[in-house]
Amino acid sequence: MDINHVTTMNHYQEDEVRPRVAVSSCLIGEMVRFNGGHSRDRFLSGELDPYVDWVPICPEIAIGLGAPRETLRLERSPEGPHLVTRKTGRDLTEKMTDLAAERARTLDVDGYVFKSKSPSCGIHGIPVYAGTAAVDRRSRGVFAGRILDAHPLLPVEDEGRLHDPLIRETFVERIFANARLRALLESDWRPRDLVAFHARHKMQILSHDPDVYRETGRIVARAGALGRAELAARYAEAFRTAFVRKASVGRHVNVLQHCAGMIGDLLDPVRRTDLAEVIASYQAGLVALSVPLALIRHNARGAAASYVRDQTYFAPFPERLRLRNHVPA
Repeated sequence: MDINHVTTMNHYQEDEVRPRVAVSSCLIGEMVRFNGGHSRDRFLSGELDPYVDWVPICPEIAIGLGAPRETLRLERSPEGPHLVTRKTGRDLTEKMTDLAAERARTLDVDGYVFKSKSPSCGIHGIPVYAGTAAVDRRSRGVFAGRILDAHPLLPVEDEGRLHDPLIRETFVERIFANARLRALLESDWRPRDLVAFHARHKMQILSHDPDVYRETGRIVARAGALGRAELAARYAEAFRTAFVRKASVGRHVNVLQHCAGMIGDLLDPVRRTDLAEVIASYQAGLVALSVPLALIRHNARGAAASYVRDQTYFAPFPERLRLRNHVPA
């Protein structure tokens, strides 16, 4: 797959958007590991695969190493960790940093999944050695570190952390949000299209960061006054920043109550009470987020509740992924 490929959308269709996600090649089954094998991840290559377009990258193969190959490790040096081959001590730092710089310049994706524990691709907890002893276990892989430095707002995880239900939900939500924004900005959009986009995402943004929710509102309020390029740049940065902060139970409850209030006049007293009780049960950790969401969507029927019903907050990613079925701890 071409990392520079861009799909142009003449007519923006949010519901048909597929995130473009860079991934360590071994995680989707490519035989590029040091031992000639792969590290296929079930979630990535199974459940998520039908909904995303992968951009596979193996930096070791890209700098000319074969598969199988000599294993690598990080070694301490005055200039920072160096990437070297374990047995022969060949220093690959310059090759890997040059590759990372090149890829960082051309990277056009909605998220990235790195291979955990890799001295090239690991994003946390990579040991740095001095002789035979690990003197630091808090480093990042040489390739991954440069990518993260160049793209601080890019949703990034490794396959190990994606086993956690909340981390998995948060990552997938971010890549789909980024993909919808990318699709809009690649289309022949007008300021009114950005206003409509923001209107659909307001509750989702609010569930993550109320401060950025207000900031994006101020940017959209000036949609007619700002130049198209400036409007796009300012909104995109604020929008992506909002999703850096994880949605908490408290912020979810705030949004649920806000939405319930907007449809309250359409409900009889019994249904209003039922909805309040379900939201309270979610807040108490007794039910999953999917339960109050489903109840609000069920009650938000008819033209009078279209604003609530059409919020991306209720369907930020394909429902078949079942990512909101876990009960908060």
